[in-house]
Parts: sequence; C-alpha cells; structure tokens
Amino acid sequence: MGFKPNGQPTKRRTLLNLRRPFLNHNGVNSLNFSPETGKLVLTTGDGGSGYDPFNLSQNNIEICGKIIEIDVTKNTSVNNPPVVTRFDELPISIQETLTVMAKGVRNIPGISFQRFHNQYIKYVGNVGQDLVESIFSFVNYRPIPVTQLVQSYLKSQPEKEKFINLGWRGCEGDFPTSLIANCSNSSTLNDITTAYYNEAVKTSTQRLLPLVCYFHKDSRPDKLSGSALTGVQPYMGNRIPDLTGNVVFTDFAQNEESKPPVRGVLAYTRPTRSCKLNDFSIIETDYNFGSESSYYVCLGTNMNQTRLYLGVYGSFKVTDLNKGTIFEILP
Repeated sequence: MGFKPNGQPTKRRTLLNLRRPFLNHNGVNSLNFSPETGKLVLTTGDGGSGYDPFNLSQNNIEICGKIIEIDVTKNTSVNNPPVVTRFDELPISIQETLTVMAKGVRNIPGISFQRFHNQYIKYVGNVGQDLVESIFSFVNYRPIPVTQLVQSYLKSQPEKEKFINLGWRGCEGDFPTSLIANCSNSSTLNDITTAYYNEAVKTSTQRLLPLVCYFHKDSRPDKLSGSALTGVQPYMGNRIPDLTGNVVFTDFAQNEESKPPVRGVLAYTRPTRSCKLNDFSIIETDYNFGSESSYYVCLGTNMNQTRLYLGVYGSFKVTDLNKGTIFEILP
C-alpha cells in the first residue's frame, strides 16, 4: 500500500481474502514481519464455533488454524484474489508466496521474536477452550511451501515434512481436550470427559509441548484463573531487573467468578531447557483503575524489547467508544 503525504493511501494490494465458517476464532487478525525471514507472518484461528468441529486446524489443506508466512516481495499479478478457505482454492501465483510454519492453532494472539545469538526464539500463545491457556516457544522450524502441500493433497499423498504442531484439537495445551460439565453429585466438582480420545493419542507424539499453561479455574492463591490469553512478549530490558530475560504475558480478565470491577492479569515465566512445564508468577501492579473495569487486551514492546506496553480497555464491548488506554509498565 502506498501513501500520500497526508497519510491517505494511493493504492493497495490485497494479499488474501479468507472466508471463515464461523464468526469467532479468526486469530485476532495478527500480522507481524519476521525479523528472521523478512516475511509477513499471518496467524489464523481454527474457524470458530467451539472444539473445532471440522478439525480444520489439523488439516494441512485448510487455511484455518495455521501460522503462515507471506512473501510480500513477490508480485502475484492478482488484483482481487478469490475468497477461499483452502490453500488449493488459491491461484498458483498466490500459493507460491505462502509457506506454513505451524498448525494446531485454536486462537492465537500473535507471535513474538526474541533474538538469541544468531537465532530467534519464537513465542506464540494458544487461547484455550474451557481448561487452560498455553504459551509455546520454538527456534527451528521447517516452513513448508503451500504449493508442496497442494501437490501432496492432489496426489493423495501424506505430507512427509512435519509442521510445528501446537496440538489442537486433540490437545488443549498440555492436556487432552476435555468436555467440562457440572458434576451431578457435587456442586463443587466438575465432570470432565476427553473430547477426542483418538486424536489426543495420535497428536501426543507429534505436538510441540507448551512452555507454560495456566488454568481457567485455579484455587491456588498465588496463581491466576484466566479467561483468554491476549499477549506474549519477551522482556530484555534492565529497568525491571526481576523481569529481565523472562517472558511476560497478559490475560484478558480474571474468570467470571471474580467480583466487579473486572481486572486483567499480568504474569511472567522464565524459560528453561528442562522440557518440563514452566511455573509462572503474577505481576502485581499498583495503578488505581478506580471503579472502572480494566480488560488487558494486548501487550507490546519496543524494537529491542527493553520496554513493555500494556493495552487496557474499560469495557467488554468494543462498541463502547473511548475506553482504551496504553500504559508503559514501569518499576
């Protein structure tokens, strides 16, 4: 897209037109340019509804439930791409601009990159269904060209190269995806049933294990009961020494049982090489929001990740205007 001096666009190029089967889980419309490859990274949700009813996130030919790289330097000569849900519905010239980084995404608040020597650590969050919110990290991956995926599909050949797989819908974070209902014998207990047993077993040997998970309901006093993960960022500054080298994350709001006014949550975890699920700690803030609710909707950094910025909205409804504020997190 080009711009006039007054900021008005002079021209635009449409890269993709995607159709979603449902209204939710669109991947939070996340777009980042990768400092590693220079490509535009698009994250897509699983298509919506609940429990990924069509299992789109694990289907290699479906665009939903993926992390996709777009080479914007390539001219596709397609001014108005067709509206699609599958990779094979795209014109060849657009297929040639796309590679897939990962699948098994439910709903993702974006991807962040942390430079580590001559490599980049990637952090992604996966918003949970009813049980947990999860954060994943990886360094190496093999992006698979969409043209290769389409050819394998057309020839009915299984794809030999393996994606980074976040595990959804068979697994929710570090656990089998579960159907949660009230227990008929006790009002304080839940009845939990594995939703997709066979898929959980199959995915368990293929998926990337999460760095950290936190529950929607957690009675431990030093932990949070979350609702939806909204941001993940590494912090490399020294102004807040206790956070240096940690991964900071935000949750939209404490769970529905919290008393008003509603508050979002800040927390952090320190990455380790143990391959075990990390613990995490809550970051207490002393800012007085008063009687207003404060939903934590996003988390950002500057280019060298030495400053943290928190986006807060004063209402659950985006149609309630003039409710947003961006704060810098200071010691």
